Amino acid sequence: MTTITPQVLLKAYTAGIFPMAESADDPSLYWIEPDERGVIPLDKFHISTSLRKSVRRKTFDVRVDTAFDQVIKACAEKTETRDVTWINHRILKLYNQLHKMGCCHSVESWQDGQLVGGLYGVRIGAVFFGESMFSRVTDASKVALVHLVARLNAGGFKLLDAQFLNSHLAQFGTYTVPKKQYRPILEEALDGNGDFSAFKLDRDPEAVLGWANLSSPK
Repeated sequence: MTTITPQVLLKAYTAGIFPMAESADDPSLYWIEPDERGVIPLDKFHISTSLRKSVRRKTFDVRVDTAFDQVIKACAEKTETRDVTWINHRILKLYNQLHKMGCCHSVESWQDGQLVGGLYGVRIGAVFFGESMFSRVTDASKVALVHLVARLNAGGFKLLDAQFLNSHLAQFGTYTVPKKQYRPILEEALDGNGDFSAFKLDRDPEAVLGWANLSSPK
């Protein structure tokens, strides 16, 4: 079994590739480099009217990096609509190591003291590589994503990589970029220096919405 260290993993991301497992029970990992890369637009992120209401109502207490291990384990769980996940024990261990190194972050939605949704991803330069999200309550992961985009915009990030485009991500304006075009976009963003901790206004819904939807009139 090939040894993959956190350092090797970070280098792979800078080359445009990332690891996945066939299933949570399969100990093997394989490298992925999609022909079409999913990208969530930081400058034209779409927020539906109902999602805006969820943010404004402060339905969730949104926190950052307070329960990373819980988030990634929740993302690895099987659900009624997801029989197989690609997050195995090796991925859990590697990304927890990256989190301890300050290179991997979670955005969490809490309700009544319970973790009910969230997401995690890898940060390098001015790029955030979104990995996975989960939701146990309506809009929990969506609100976490809105807060993530606000944080990335406030911190000067240039690229939010979504790996693949699916119907769930399409609602936010996610689009695909061919591999040949993605490489220079990635390289330029990697040269930047995004500040993931710059945003301090997660408890201010109007600030969150303003930073997450830069294209809307202020």
